[in-house]
Amino acid sequence: MTRAYAETYLDDAMNNLGDAFDYAVYDCKYGLEDFFSFFLVSGIAEAFGKGNPKYVAGLSGPEIAKEVLLKTKGSRPDAAISENIDKSAEYWSGWILAYYQWYTGRSFADLYKNGLTMEYLLNLYPTFHEADITKFIDTTNRFIERNAADNVTNLQKIRKAADMTQKKLAVESRVSLRMIQLYEQRNKDINKAQAITLFRISRVLGCEAADLLEHESSLQLKNIDILEPQQPRDNVKSAAMEILTDKDNTPVIDF
Repeated sequence: MTRAYAETYLDDAMNNLGDAFDYAVYDCKYGLEDFFSFFLVSGIAEAFGKGNPKYVAGLSGPEIAKEVLLKTKGSRPDAAISENIDKSAEYWSGWILAYYQWYTGRSFADLYKNGLTMEYLLNLYPTFHEADITKFIDTTNRFIERNAADNVTNLQKIRKAADMTQKKLAVESRVSLRMIQLYEQRNKDINKAQAITLFRISRVLGCEAADLLEHESSLQLKNIDILEPQQPRDNVKSAAMEILTDKDNTPVIDF
């Protein structure tokens, strides 16, 4: 896999994001989840994930936090930087998140939408902050893959079961490729599609039009705002626990 930036910058990136989270929480008094949301919508998360040298190595962590808050709150905080010897759980959350984003090549927004929230990271901190980093990667890969699988639309499930590409479905159904993509990404609500559109797609896929509709629990993902993770926050701990449980239901990790 081609990384967004060279590994030589990775230590700086990890330390900087960790310091940014620590400064935002302990010096600027923001909740970690709130600050991460600011980080996502500020545009800095996207630039950081793509390896913009200004953010991965140029600015310090507190400077990154100040840039985020300037872009989202309209002012640059002047809170003094605490001199903490011990690294906080919030620092570790930023540190490990920077590594995982670099390692997977997925955007911060995509990871967040698939359940990688600050609550998830803080729950894993007691077990993983001194463990080999590969253990965190394996656990989080399974967690995100499970969330992503749960969020697949009925249209995509049926299309793949029919061994049909989006392009082929578009041609045979006479529904535009872009429209099919929007339905599968939940950027358009298939429940509000015209009857003729549903009929054309279902006829090609060999299913009923009703089979393509989404249940109410899935509709919340339509036009999902970047601040709303697809994994409900109050279920993060239980979902992580399920992944970290062995075959005889004995917890491998005690939260």
